Amino acid sequence: MLEQFRRVGRDLFLAGAVSSHGGNLSVRLGDRIAITRRGAMLAHLEPRDVVVTGLEENDANVLLASTEVNVHRAVYRATAAQAIVHAHPPYTIARSLVCDEIVPVDSEGSYLLHKVPVVHAELTAGSAEVAALLERWLREYDVVVLRGHGPFAIGHLLEEAYQLVSVLEATCRILHLADALRAAGHEVREYRKGSDRYTEW
Repeated sequence: MLEQFRRVGRDLFLAGAVSSHGGNLSVRLGDRIAITRRGAMLAHLEPRDVVVTGLEENDANVLLASTEVNVHRAVYRATAAQAIVHAHPPYTIARSLVCDEIVPVDSEGSYLLHKVPVVHAELTAGSAEVAALLERWLREYDVVVLRGHGPFAIGHLLEEAYQLVSVLEATCRILHLADALRAAGHEVREYRKGSDRYTEW
């Protein structure tokens, strides 16, 4: 299990999706969860950086867990997720500041994401407000972006959730480049027919 955390944490950092001490990862272990330690460096995870605590009840380890632990708990209780990745990819966060949903224009993004909702909370990191929002939205979508804070993605494995975060960031980079080309006077053309159906599930 530790190797999964290490691999995904390292890849997130190398991809620029988290800063040195940003983001958090977790997996469900029956009635417990394993989650990255508060302030852990995802690129350099050690055994002490993955904390096991209760899904429903607090224990001594919860004091060491990520500040987002209650958000992760809420999502596990509300969904069939077995893994959660939360990251801070810059193009995704920038896009979240100007829209209420992210609709890919590229082939991979359209196929894997369809569309991604952007949700807003007055209080962000680890708040009860965020927990309530995400437990509702992640019943319908596998990845949701918290405005100004970043995506939360779910999967059966950490790798699956990481893939969604990675594809979403690539999609947002493409959207940014397409916007720049459009602003420079270039025509941005659709590559497919029936674009509207890609935003529907």
